[in-house]
Amino acid sequence: MNQNYLIAIVDDDEHIRNLVEAYLKKENYRTIGLETAEEAWTLWKNNPPDMWVLDIMLPGMDGYEFCRRIRNEAEVPIIMISARDNEVDKILGLELGSDDYLVKPFSPRELVARIKRQLHKWYRFNQADEMSALQSESVSKLEVGPLHLIREERRVFWAGEEVEVTNKEFLLLKVLAEHPNRAFARDELLTYVWGDDYFGSDRAVDHLIKRIRKKMDELPVEAVWGHGYRLRVEEGGQAV
Repeated sequence: MNQNYLIAIVDDDEHIRNLVEAYLKKENYRTIGLETAEEAWTLWKNNPPDMWVLDIMLPGMDGYEFCRRIRNEAEVPIIMISARDNEVDKILGLELGSDDYLVKPFSPRELVARIKRQLHKWYRFNQADEMSALQSESVSKLEVGPLHLIREERRVFWAGEEVEVTNKEFLLLKVLAEHPNRAFARDELLTYVWGDDYFGSDRAVDHLIKRIRKKMDELPVEAVWGHGYRLRVEEGGQAV
């Protein structure tokens, strides 16, 4: 399954960068080492990698802010690494959209194993995208009031205007729109969007909902107290 992926390692510790790159190159991955998040952001704009290994404590922009910026644009896999073995730090990283969190000092072999796991999930996800393109036009369109989704193209329109969304945002909108008025528990949404092997906090769902609401501030996604969320739709299919 190794498709010669490009993996970016962002860490201001040169020893760690070189060590991680050496282990990944043994597995035939392409790598690039970066010292700051600002350099990483330039790379993202010009030659985006297939995956990020991201330190939290960086000079200038920190790993949290960089992760947030990436997640506003794409769902490329991100593994955060940090010397801070604190549950709050782990939860924050996962809520901002990282796919995994590893505490320093770590085993390079363990990191490589986690990288392989995330890339395998990413590969399967992209394969599912290709399969969905085989659906018929009538099946691919989903309309709930002013919310329109085109499944095979992963495009979203709100009140006639196209809205740029990430893959996870699209998946969450899709499951809510396919079952209007149904209240989904947070753990249901975690499984559907992140997969059944996700180990982070269910607050990641709340963070994803906040991101969607910023893009569609009148979208009637309601919090169901103590349970989860639903897309509120009046009789006749109009979002209310």
